[in-house]
Amino acid sequence: MPPVLTAADQLHAALASTDPPVVLDVRWALGDPEGRAHYLAGHLPCAVYVDLDVELAGPAAPLAGRHPLPALEDLQSAARRWGIRTGARVVVYDDAGGLAAARAWWLLRWAGITDVTILDGALGAWVRAGYPLVEGEQPAPAVGDVVLSAGHLPVLSADEAEAYGRAGMLLDARSGERFRGESEPIDARAGHIPGAVSAPSTQNLAADGTFLPAGALRGRFASLGVTGPVGVYCGSGVTAAQEVAALAVAGISAALFPGSWSAWSADPDRPVATGG
Repeated sequence: MPPVLTAADQLHAALASTDPPVVLDVRWALGDPEGRAHYLAGHLPCAVYVDLDVELAGPAAPLAGRHPLPALEDLQSAARRWGIRTGARVVVYDDAGGLAAARAWWLLRWAGITDVTILDGALGAWVRAGYPLVEGEQPAPAVGDVVLSAGHLPVLSADEAEAYGRAGMLLDARSGERFRGESEPIDARAGHIPGAVSAPSTQNLAADGTFLPAGALRGRFASLGVTGPVGVYCGSGVTAAQEVAALAVAGISAALFPGSWSAWSADPDRPVATGG
C-alpha cells in the first residue's frame, strides 16, 4: 500500500523543496459550519481551503446519504482549482486527527491519485513543532491539469454493506453511543447495521492526535475480529474514511460504504439493530 501519513517535519521539509506538495486544509466538523473562518484565522503556508460539504460531496439525498460521493467531473474540476497537477504530491490536514481530512485522502485515492497523504497529528502537530501559520486567503494557485478516474478504492452499496454485516466484516466508525442507539443527533433512526462491529474512529489515535503505530492498529483491529478485507461505515461516509486510512496503516484493505448510516437509516426497508 502507498504511504498514508506524512509527519510534520517531513511536510515542512517538502514545502521548502523545489517541488513542494499541494496542501489542502479540510477543516470540518458535524455542527460546525465555520471551516473557512478557522482557515482564515491561521493555516499552513500555501494551503488551499477545501469545503467538505460542497467540494468533497454531492448533493444530499435520503437514500444516498448526507455526503454522497461527488460527480467525478466535479471532483476533477475542484482538484484542478486546488492546483493539483498530473503526478503531483498532495498532503491533506484538518484540526481533528484526520477525521475530516481523510475524506479528501480517500476521494483522491479513489479517483486515482496515489501520492496523497494525511498530515499525522493534524494541525496540532504542525504547531507543536514550532512551524508557522499564516492568516487570510492564499493567492489562487495555478490551475492544475490532473485527470481523475473513478474506482481505484473499493466502495460498498447498501446491499453489499448488509452482506458484510452478515459475514461479521463490517465496522461502524461512529461513537459507541450512536452505534448502540442510545443517541442519534442527526439521522432518521438510531442504531446500527445488523452484524456490524463498533469501532469508533477516535480510537485510532494516540493522545496527541497522531495515528497509533501500525502494530498497535493491527492489534486493535484483530481484537475486533478483523482477519482480512473489511467494510467500514459511519454517519455519512466522512469519518469512516479515517478508519479506512487507519486500516491501511495497519496493512488491511477496507471498502467504504459512502451512504453510511444516513442512507441506511433513511430506508424504511432496511433493518436496524440496537445495543452492544
